[in-house]
Parts: sequence; C-alpha cells; structure tokens
Amino acid sequence: TEFTYQLIQGYEFYYLNEHKNVKLQMGGSDQWGNITTGTEMIRRKGGSDAFAFTCPLTTKADGTKFGKSEGGNIWLSAERTSPYQFYQFWLNVADEDAARFIKIYTFLTQEEINQVAAEHEQNPGGRALQHRLAKEVTTFVHSEKEYEFAVEATKMLFGNNTADALKAMTEKELLNVMAGVPQITITRDELNNPVDIVSLLALKEVFPSKGEARKMVQAGGVSINKSKISGIDFAITPEHLLQDKYVLIQKGKKNYYLAIVSE
Repeated sequence: TEFTYQLIQGYEFYYLNEHKNVKLQMGGSDQWGNITTGTEMIRRKGGSDAFAFTCPLTTKADGTKFGKSEGGNIWLSAERTSPYQFYQFWLNVADEDAARFIKIYTFLTQEEINQVAAEHEQNPGGRALQHRLAKEVTTFVHSEKEYEFAVEATKMLFGNNTADALKAMTEKELLNVMAGVPQITITRDELNNPVDIVSLLALKEVFPSKGEARKMVQAGGVSINKSKISGIDFAITPEHLLQDKYVLIQKGKKNYYLAIVSE
C-alpha cells in the first residue's frame, strides 16, 4: 500500500498538471517524496514545469499529526464542519498546542501574541490563548458573524442562558450547534401519549436504567430545552418541541442529546 501510494499521488499531480494546469503541490515535510514523484513524472512525461513546496509537519501536544488521517479533523467547508464545531475545535486545544497554533494559523503580530500569552500565564483557567486563537481563525475562515454565533451558541449550551435563547434559534442554527451531538428519535405517538421522563430516558438509552435516570432527575441534573424538569412525573409533549421537530435533552453539565421527532 505504501509503495503504490507514492506512485498514485505522483500520477495525480501529473494528471492535474496535464488537465488543470496545476503547477504547485504543497504539503507537510513527510510528503516530500510523494510530491517530488509527481514533479519527476511531469518532467519525464510532459516536459513542463512543476514545483514542490513543503513545510515542517504540524503535530499536536500528544505527538500525533495534525491532519485528517489521524481522525477528529476539521474542514474549511461549513458543509463538512459547521462554524460552531470549527470554533469549538480551536477552543478546546491543549495549552501547548494553542501557544504554537496561534503563531501558525493567525495573522497576529508577535507583540500581540506575547500579550495574549502573558494574559494566559497569569490566569490559565481563563484560556486566553484558546479564546483568541478560536476567534481569529473562525473569523478568518468563516466570518465575524459566524464567530459571534459560535460564541453565543457556546454560552447557550455551556452557560446559564435561558430557554428563550434556544427557542430564538432558527432550525439551521440549531442543527449547526447540535452537529456531532448524539441523536435519539421520538415518534409522534410517543409525544401524543407521553410516558414519564424517567421511562423515556431509559427507553432511549440516555441512561442505562430507570434507576439511574430517576436519581439524576431527582437531583436536578436533567433539563429539557435548557429548563430543569420539575420531577420524575414530567413528560415531553408537543408543546416542548423546537421548530415543531426537536427537543434538547441535557444530562448533567455537558452531556446533550438531540431528540428528533419522526412521523
């Protein structure tokens, strides 16, 4: 596989040069051999110019490569990675990675970076480096409007925002925020003939058992659409639907489930 990979990538560069007039291929330093196989093939078969450009490989604090082959990758396209997910990725990188990434992926001056780093060092819990990195990259790739939405969505999910903020979201905004959140399905019949919340959460495997669901509900650890539920007899009805189709279930502080109503 590794042997043919180099030949196939080389031929790909040749094809793009021949049919799309591609002159330059860029990549990490580990791609040098693959890329120069392409430039050599182009020179021998086509006789035209082609160039290779590589830079030091970007790695994360744990030593793994920062790229799609490692999984957990992000895309520039909002269709593949929503602006909210994109923002969250940069917001959640390790301190060591944030200190390096802010130099690589932003256009901040060295003086500005030093100021942010000093602020971060004084209060690591404030995560100044991550917040500034996420702001700069999200604004650059998507827009300031999308960045502001990502910030508001984060406050809504992980802050103390009211249910009104959730209800004010459009369907597209809601689905962007909930991209990657585990989903469960509730039928219209289950809404029209509701069962108690403990039975429902156990049935949908939000909790492994009714006992655990009951314990969490009684402790005030379960919310529906950002509102803590009143007790174990609570039931989800059509009145709780967002956009007539969705219900946001929160378990504890950070675990969310998006219930989607099917006909």
